[in-house]
Amino acid sequence: MKEKSFAFALRVVKAYKYLINEKKEFVLSKQLLRCGTAIGALVREAEYAQSLPDFINKMNVALKEANETEYWLMLLNESEYIEHEVYSSVVSDCQELLRLLISTINTSKKNQKSTKNIVNC
Repeated sequence: MKEKSFAFALRVVKAYKYLINEKKEFVLSKQLLRCGTAIGALVREAEYAQSLPDFINKMNVALKEANETEYWLMLLNESEYIEHEVYSSVVSDCQELLRLLISTINTSKKNQKSTKNIVNC
């Protein structure tokens, strides 16, 4: 997930540069840049989480950022700032990150529950 979220952030940075230089769009592109790059930063931060609950929290925040990123991509597509082919490719990567984050969070929560059950025995 670390590599995928970094690669996605790089695509977002390139999209941002395109939007401000070619389309002269500054507001929506800034929102996309903020949340699209935050995903990878939060994943990296979670690597050194202080505890499993801290890890889950950071991954949940990354999930929220990924969901917001998908929203801005949809808006940029529907407002015709980005071509549909570009949108399809980038949103597909975003949805893959969403699935990975959901899976990671669910697995971590299961592990957290099983750890609590072992402690309570």
